[in-house]
Amino acid sequence: MSAPLAKASGADVQAHSSAPARRTPPPKRRHRFTPARLGIYGFLLIAALFFLLPLYVMLVTSVKPMDEIRMGHLLALPRHVTLAPWQDAWSSACTGLECGGIRVGFWNSVRIVVPSTILSIAVGAVNGYALSFWRPRGAGVLFAVLLAGAFIPVQVMIYPLVRVLATVHLFASLPGIVVIHTVFGMPVMTLLFRNYYASLPQELFKAARIDGGGFWRIFAHLMLPMSAPIVVVALIMQVTGIWNDYILGLVFAGAKNLPMTVQLNNIINTTTGERLYNVNMAATILTSLVPLAIYFVSGRWFVRGIAAGAVKG
Repeated sequence: MSAPLAKASGADVQAHSSAPARRTPPPKRRHRFTPARLGIYGFLLIAALFFLLPLYVMLVTSVKPMDEIRMGHLLALPRHVTLAPWQDAWSSACTGLECGGIRVGFWNSVRIVVPSTILSIAVGAVNGYALSFWRPRGAGVLFAVLLAGAFIPVQVMIYPLVRVLATVHLFASLPGIVVIHTVFGMPVMTLLFRNYYASLPQELFKAARIDGGGFWRIFAHLMLPMSAPIVVVALIMQVTGIWNDYILGLVFAGAKNLPMTVQLNNIINTTTGERLYNVNMAATILTSLVPLAIYFVSGRWFVRGIAAGAVKG
């Protein structure tokens, strides 16, 4: 072999050796439809139909005229779609003696939900922060009392709370129902924030204490910026819980502040004249739109916050 040919072959060998080796892609896993997998899919399908079928009936009925509803075809699609039931449910349906629709209850619910949610989350965050890091004297007893309050039925506490609010002149008023929702939301909110703060490194708190940070300064500048996931969880829980509440709003809100759920009950149970099922279904969907929208928009954050707060506690 001549010298130039040897050099060329050596260069080719070196080039081949320096070239990156091609990796063969791993074989694709074949998803076999085993009996167990088919059973799981069947169960999920049945569960989805179980929850979606009532919603479908409500939607279909709410856009049907009463002539089609009287025919008795519950699952049939509407032949003539009409939005008049939605307009009536919002603005002209009778809620007892008044016929102003469900919009009055909607704005009452907004006025109740916003301050109640802010106050309950703020109080729960401060309680969870204090019980996690500062641990004052009697913190364990206080936490046990708060947890016990979460398991006491609401109906047991209605009469004593009525007497207390009547004594301080807050019964049947907007501030009174806000205080009630804040009190009932405090145990769960405290538990959520305590478990979340307990999962944070203690070194952060100790470093802030060494730098001279006090109770409120550490809470505002260190804890709150890291609390976004659990705040979203608390926001979803409180908004949906307070918005869907019926018994507390009926007892403590007063006639001028009745929430949307109470107005919905009045619309459905009004028996003067013909029972308008399409208007009832439209009013029901309008009442549930806010919780549904919140879950669809921030459901991913809800799962993340729950997982973050479940590390330890």
